[in-house]
Amino acid sequence: MYVIPEEKKKELRKPLGKVIKKIKREEIEGKLVSIGDVVTTLLKEEGIEPDIMVVDYKIERKKYEGKFDAEKVIKVKNPAGMITRELWNAIATAYSLQKQTLIEVDGEEDLAALPAIYLAPSDTTVIYGLPSEGMVVVKVEEKERKRVEEFLKEIEG
Repeated sequence: MYVIPEEKKKELRKPLGKVIKKIKREEIEGKLVSIGDVVTTLLKEEGIEPDIMVVDYKIERKKYEGKFDAEKVIKVKNPAGMITRELWNAIATAYSLQKQTLIEVDGEEDLAALPAIYLAPSDTTVIYGLPSEGMVVVKVEEKERKRVEEFLKEIEG
């Protein structure tokens, strides 16, 4: 389990990839993971179906009435400012399945991009929201995994 200390929160606001306002299908390579209700909704509005979706039915801490569905649904608990083993394992499981997977988080999904990037097979695109900035598109390669690994080592609890 990881708990994000207050002094590390600023570091998390630095995007791990390219910040965009609108997504184009051709910008996505391989398996697609969407983190957050807004990102997932925007992708679906563009006709783009993520392979893995991580949502908490909240947008900026307010209840979101949208509905998502997938072949496989995994429900997890994950409090704000944390990455629980339950969330980590759900993402690992979703990668191993060969079906569209929805991970519904009771709590917050804000930090799910970290395990999503760290656990991603090569040729995976992870897209997460950056409040009031847009969406961050991460084409996962060794460099991105290493960056996340170093951050996780610093906050390991």
